[in-house]
Amino acid sequence: MDANGTPREFLQVIPPKAPIEVSVLAVTRITTPGVDWLAVAPVAILGLTAVAIVLSRALIRKRPAAYPVAMLLTVIGLVLTGVALLAQWHRFRLEGPYQALAGMIAVDGFGVFVGMVVVFATGAAVLLASRYLDRERLDGPEYLTLMLLSASGMVAMASANDLITVFVALEIVSIPLYVLAAFDRRRDASLEAGLKYFLLGAFASAVFLYGIALVYGATGSTNLTLIARFLASTTLLHQGTLLAGLALMIVGLGFKVAAAPFQMWTPDVYQGAPTPVTAFMASATKAAAFAALIRVLYTGLGTTSADWRPIIWVLAVLSLLVGSIGAVVQTDVKRMLAYSSINHAGFILIGVEAASPRGLSAALGYLAIYAFLALGSFAVVGLVSGAGDTDSALSRFRGLTRRRPVLAYAFVLLLLAQAGVPLTAGFIAKFRVFEAAVGARSYALALIGMLTAAIAAYVYLRIVLTMFLPVEDGEAAPPAPLRADAGTTVVIAVACALTILVGVAPATLVHVAERATLLFRG
Repeated sequence: MDANGTPREFLQVIPPKAPIEVSVLAVTRITTPGVDWLAVAPVAILGLTAVAIVLSRALIRKRPAAYPVAMLLTVIGLVLTGVALLAQWHRFRLEGPYQALAGMIAVDGFGVFVGMVVVFATGAAVLLASRYLDRERLDGPEYLTLMLLSASGMVAMASANDLITVFVALEIVSIPLYVLAAFDRRRDASLEAGLKYFLLGAFASAVFLYGIALVYGATGSTNLTLIARFLASTTLLHQGTLLAGLALMIVGLGFKVAAAPFQMWTPDVYQGAPTPVTAFMASATKAAAFAALIRVLYTGLGTTSADWRPIIWVLAVLSLLVGSIGAVVQTDVKRMLAYSSINHAGFILIGVEAASPRGLSAALGYLAIYAFLALGSFAVVGLVSGAGDTDSALSRFRGLTRRRPVLAYAFVLLLLAQAGVPLTAGFIAKFRVFEAAVGARSYALALIGMLTAAIAAYVYLRIVLTMFLPVEDGEAAPPAPLRADAGTTVVIAVACALTILVGVAPATLVHVAERATLLFRG
């Protein structure tokens, strides 16, 4: 190039024996897409915070000094991520939804709503782990790094507008979770949880990737917006290819949301993983996975809802039945809550199956409500399980109302909310998904949901009754629960407060969820 930046002419060199000719080649300017830094800020902040923690750990060799620094960086990163998400909300509320990075990312109300749920759940999981890591003598900086990396993938999944972006974000979420599930290397149950989650997760990722290939073969694109335009204007010659790809993608994402029949990993992983990790998986991971599923179905395949609604209907029914009935025969509270998570996935799928703005809003609200219910419930279970986090049997909860009344009544409130008792957040969540199902004329699905909710209520009431039962004469008293640290106390208190607040005055959450639905590029 010359001094003005103008490309010079290129010379084509011919072998020496041939006559030398000079030809002018056309020069094509390559225009790289601009980067909307606000669109990528939440993911970038979480990733850079994780890198900063790794660097601080390398510079600060002493573990007692490294962990407080890592915790401080984590708090700063989560706060800045929340600020970036609020800035996104303010911008597109004024300008409307938009896309960034050549259409790979969609910045809209849906992504921001789920991103805030992920940030909230991550912060709560960090608070739960603050005392846990010290008590179990685990490496805190490594734990926080993995959690932030996984959270960055979750935020990316919520805003992904391309199937390749969804897959990459899915792997960023999964790989740290494999390690976190097996983080307590001294416990065989934790190692087993990590191994099972890794093997089944790798299989699910492969199935999802193959589904992407089939969808690309049927539509010629992996961008969800372009797929929607193609399906709206073109009659498919190979409908079977699209349906096969759709089915495989639902299988891959169904594994992540713990929907039946892809739930086989959930009870063992939830029971074996460290309790803060279990709380993180039940709240943040489920929200992000459902965000990806909803984005794919509503944005990319919204015009073919008649094809995927029967699949979602079957998944919802199986999840409701397996989750509710499977929980009845369990004697471990962690496994009960694991099957409860499967059951709740079925309720969320009821809202997804409606294929309407009302159903989408109901599913979003249910995700947010279940997130803090799960965090508070697992926080209580972690305290009752005691040092070592090895025993969460139902018998340890016997007489808890007399030994630790405040802790016990907080758990009662959270369990009743999950059962859907009126004046709690869980009632609002279930009512709205049933309302969406009735509005979509899915009467059978709504009826099955109500019946399974009654079965699941038996499980929750069983735990409540155990906490009220006194220890019989001659029977050894269960070990005393651990004293709650400041972080765990905050998580339980906030979860209980939100349970009552949303149950009594749900207008704010409902309005925000509906607003996010309106600002959804679907």
